[in-house]
Amino acid sequence: MDLKPNNNYQNTLGLGLKYFLFAIISTIVNIFAQYTVFTFYNNIYVGLFIGLLFGLITKYILDKNFIFYSQTKSIFEDSKMFFLYSLTGVFTTFIFVFFEISFYYLFKNEYSKYFGGVVGLGIGYLIKYKLDKKFVFSSGDL
Repeated sequence: MDLKPNNNYQNTLGLGLKYFLFAIISTIVNIFAQYTVFTFYNNIYVGLFIGLLFGLITKYILDKNFIFYSQTKSIFEDSKMFFLYSLTGVFTTFIFVFFEISFYYLFKNEYSKYFGGVVGLGIGYLIKYKLDKKFVFSSGDL
């Protein structure tokens, strides 16, 4: 079964809107996970790690199935794709972490780290799309 939409509109404007929506969903998951960790264990680095992990898994599932329409044949193939997807996120994660920690120390406000995180995730997601399209899901025709 081919999941890829046939409509040209969905392949252009619709793709951008979906990617933006999925970035927002993943950002909310990331920030909510961080907030939950900070509530029980007030450590920015533990919160960052847990938030990144939950956001990464969420974004991978959404991108794989609804942006790049990738279907894997085995758990090995899916694991390899997730590994590559994670690698493309290393650089963009540095952008996110830089913004979140910078805002945290610059503004010395408990909520500034979340705002910095949102800014960093937004910039990172734009770059990550290009990397994923070229290196992870390159067998598609997007």
